[in-house]
Amino acid sequence: MAAPIDITPLLEELRSADPTVRKNAASGLGKSADPRAVAPLIEALADESHQVRDNVAFALGELRDKRATEPLVKRLKDPEGWVRKSAAKALGMLMDKRAEAPLHEALKDEAEWVRKSAARSLGQLGGSKSIAPLSEALKDPAILVRRAAEEALDAIHARGDRTGAFPVLKL
Repeated sequence: MAAPIDITPLLEELRSADPTVRKNAASGLGKSADPRAVAPLIEALADESHQVRDNVAFALGELRDKRATEPLVKRLKDPEGWVRKSAAKALGMLMDKRAEAPLHEALKDEAEWVRKSAARSLGQLGGSKSIAPLSEALKDPAILVRRAAEEALDAIHARGDRTGAFPVLKL
């Protein structure tokens, strides 16, 4: 097992005036596997740069710390679609059932890539409550969203949740 890295320089870079430095620091903190990175990353979810918020959301998913669930749920309403997509993806990585209902709402997002990420995340953590919203997503105009919804329903079914109907996908 590799020795833990010193995250102090990354934490300092997360406060840099340069958004590129902050964005890269967030990515490094996500890969650090250090739980001390969670609180500063949660604070950085409010960064003025959408690129930083995007990287921060994904980094929190990589850390898989459920303290990030509620702050990431709030980012599902971020004005920037890429941040909403990363928040949806990160919530699936956290595997926290508290994110299930907010991800149902994200299936209705205006941005296709957000809806697709929400469907995939529901495939990771969703249960019987996700069957109806995912079944509705099978009618999405975007084929990638429909495929993600179908895969999510298959994953829920494979985990043994047999409640609800599993409609046939017609492409």
